[in-house]
Order: sequence, then structure tokens, then C-alpha cells
Amino acid sequence: MANIPEYYAGKAVLITGATGFMGKVLLEKLLRSCPEVKVAYVLVRHKAGQDAQARIADVVNCKLFDKLRDVQPDFAEKIVAVNSDLGLPELGLSKTDQDILADNVNIIFHCAATVRFSEPLKDAMQSNVLATQKMVALAHKVQNLEIFLHVSTAYAYCDREVIEEVVYPPPVDYRKLIDTLEWLDDKMVAVLTPKLIGERPNTYTYTKALAEYLIQQEAGGLNVAIVRPSIVGASWKEPFPGWIDNYNGPSGIFIAAGKGILRTMKASNDAVADLVPVDVVINNTIAAAWYSGSQRHNRPKNIMVYNCTTGGINPFHWGEVGMHVIYNFKRNPLEQCFRRPNVNLTTNRLMNQYWITVSHKAPAFIYDLYLRLTGQQPRMMKTIDRLHKAMLVLEYFTSHSWVWSTDNITKLMSEMSADDKKTFNFDVRQLHWAEYMESYCMGTKKYVLNEDLSGLPAARKHLTKLRNIRYTFNTVMVVLIWRVFIARSQMARNLWYFVVSLCFKFLSYFRASSTMRY
Repeated sequence: MANIPEYYAGKAVLITGATGFMGKVLLEKLLRSCPEVKVAYVLVRHKAGQDAQARIADVVNCKLFDKLRDVQPDFAEKIVAVNSDLGLPELGLSKTDQDILADNVNIIFHCAATVRFSEPLKDAMQSNVLATQKMVALAHKVQNLEIFLHVSTAYAYCDREVIEEVVYPPPVDYRKLIDTLEWLDDKMVAVLTPKLIGERPNTYTYTKALAEYLIQQEAGGLNVAIVRPSIVGASWKEPFPGWIDNYNGPSGIFIAAGKGILRTMKASNDAVADLVPVDVVINNTIAAAWYSGSQRHNRPKNIMVYNCTTGGINPFHWGEVGMHVIYNFKRNPLEQCFRRPNVNLTTNRLMNQYWITVSHKAPAFIYDLYLRLTGQQPRMMKTIDRLHKAMLVLEYFTSHSWVWSTDNITKLMSEMSADDKKTFNFDVRQLHWAEYMESYCMGTKKYVLNEDLSGLPAARKHLTKLRNIRYTFNTVMVVLIWRVFIARSQMARNLWYFVVSLCFKFLSYFRASSTMRY
């Protein structure tokens, strides 16, 4: 087989979701590492008064493309923005655009999806299932299509403990569900949703599973591959370490912890945090399309599925995640922290509620009261409410662990040349978590919050100030407790003196023991 850049040379690719987090990274990596790609068509809808061309112009002007801009100053000439809306019939494509795509495209990357876990079922079906059905229909019209690659999620079958690299049949016929949702009103759908999704935690995982099965049923003679990433985080190495541009997934939680707003979270310290860097997912995606496209004349009967996960190969637990986040944000603090970073993870719901009240709601209420008294707009309670909603969405994933088989990932790596393994590296055995978490935390500071690193000394001083305030507050509280409770009660004083004397006896004992050993 040709190596990966050679395979893509002269090919026309079509990408959906190119304005999203993963789509941007895919577009950048493909153009930078496969410089002979002929053209990249990107389906983009009008949004906020901007047409497709304007939105793509904004995308390619961001920092993510700086490295590509240095080596290929005219790279944007290869990107063709196509006005489209995946929610409309025939994807909202004009007849002219349909003909152009049908005549020219060789490879399709379908990355577009709604990632909102709390999306109403009708909306999730529209974005994740019906849009996929329309993309498959478009793929059937493409004359020289070599591979249709669909980006799914490793949690599509999270109701199973062991998830293999196969497409499982859903509990409902997706065709009947599509027909039913057309005539049911929103209230009725909301009532039926819990029964439909069953043991899955949300409509996102449910509809992503339906989309996979739809592809299997409607692909016909299409050559198809599916990549299933787990929790996608900041970049590991490319185009530079720690790149992230959104609050989705764990990033918003990390920032809230770094700001001192998040102090407690319902999670298991021992549960595997299946974080996977975005560049690992994209390298896996490009390589999977290369392999399946190269083998299209001798492809297997079943769809090639790749579980792009880390837990079974290089496990990292949520307790370790919390430790590294706090450590890194204490070393390199965010600007204007609310409190010093500190997070407590617990699986006990009552304990979690207690700490939410004490560490989240009470300080937020007091701070908002202060803002009102000083004539400012209160905001902390709203922030806390948004944070709790985000935590509730992630709670299921921070409290469970899964086992994913990765045989196809291993096979794919074995088929790659030594150069391709370096250029399109997705071997997570090489991932050093401490270094990655440091880059991730710094990435949220630089790219999400746009904080200049020159502000670090001031941020460290602010953190020291918060520490001194905390120590002062604790000292005052101890004095008040002594004056109000202990100093007025003979029994409390006796108990206090007993505890202090016991401590002195222990210290004397250990001192004597160490002297005797010496």
C-alpha cells in the first residue's frame, strides 16, 4: 500500500463539522501532513448572519492554523466552503453543489453531530441520525467514493460493560422511531424518552448508537469505517501541546476547579477517566480512512470499527485527574481566582450534597450579596447553577468504568509504515499523563481564557493573598469557637485540655523512642 500522504495525494475530501472542535483539527492536520490533497470541501451552514465562506475564514484565521500557515501560506485556496444545512432535505445543497460533490469527492469524513448531552430526543435524532442518513444518501451519489468515515463515540453502547469493535443492534427500529417522532408532540416525546433510552444516560449516546446501526443497514455497497473516541480533550502534541478552544467535556470542569469555583464533585477516584487527546483521535481517523480506502477492493464483510480509547491501554483514573488539575493550577494559577484550587471527589450522594451547600452555594450567595451591596450585578449563583448542570451531565461518566476492545486499533498500527507512525501517531502507550495534564491546564489558560503568561506572577500573588485570607478566616473561627463554646463550658475545657495533653504525651513518646534508637 502507498503511505498515508501518498494515498491522499490528488484526492478530494468532504468534511462535515469542520467548524467544530474535532473538525478543525482534522482539516488542519490533513492539509499540513498530506500537502498534496487536491481539495477539501467543507459543508457549513449559515449562522449568526455569516455565510459558509465567512465562517470558514474565521476558522482558518485562528491560532490552530498558525503552523500550517508557516509551511503552506496559500493552504486556504484548497478549502471550498459549501453552503449546507444538515437539517434540511438533501442537506440544503443546491443542485450545482450536489453535482460538484458527486463528480469530485473521493473521501467523506462525517464529523458533524450535536454533543449536547441534554438535547431533546427530537433534536438529537435530527442532528445525529437523520443528518447521517442524508450523508449516506449523498455518499451513494458520489461516483468515485473510496471511503465513508463516520466519527461516533465510544459511549454509544455505554449500557454494556464490555464494548467490542462491532456495531450492536439497537433495541428499537430506527425507521419506526423516525416515523413516530414526526407525529408525536414534544411533551409526549419527553415522557417517552427515558423508556426509549433505557440504561443509557442521555439522548446523545442513544442517537449515536442508532446512527451507527443506520449506516450498517443503509450503506449497501459503500466502503465504511467508524471511529469511536471516548472523552476528547486538548491536543497532546499537534499542532502544539494543549490546544483547546471550548468549555465542553472536562475542560469547563478543569477551569472551574482552577478558578476555585468547583470544590466538590460526585465521582469515583478509582473510575478510569478515558480521556483521549484530540490529535490522537484525528490521527486515528486519517489512518483508518487510508487503510479502509486502500483495501476497498478487498475489504472485510463487516464495517471496520475503531475504539479510540485509552483506559484499557494506558489507564488514568479520575482521582489522578483531580490531583494533577489542582497541582498544575496551583503552580500556574488562572487570573482572578475566586478561591484557591481544591477539589473533593466523592461517590456518596449525601456527602456530595453537603459539600455543594457548604462549598458552592453558601460562598456564592455571600459573594453575590457583597456584589449587590457594592452596586454590582450578582453573578456567582448563576455560575454555580451552570456548573452543577455540567457536573450532572458528566456524573455518569466519572462514576463508571468500561472495557473497550482495541484489536482493530492494534491491527491498524501494524499496517502503518515507520514514518506514518511518527506523523500520524495514535499510540497512547506513549502518552505521559503528568506532562499531558500540565499542557492541558496551560492550554485552557492560554487558548480558552486567553490569559497571557506574562500575568502569571500577578496570578500567583493573588493566590497567595487568597491563602492568607483563608488562614486568617480559619484562625478567627477557631478563636470564636473557643470563646463561645469552650471557654464557657467546664466540660468542654476539660475535654480540650485532655486532647492537648494526649498530643503532648504522644510527642514525648516519639521523641524518647527516637533518642533511644539513636
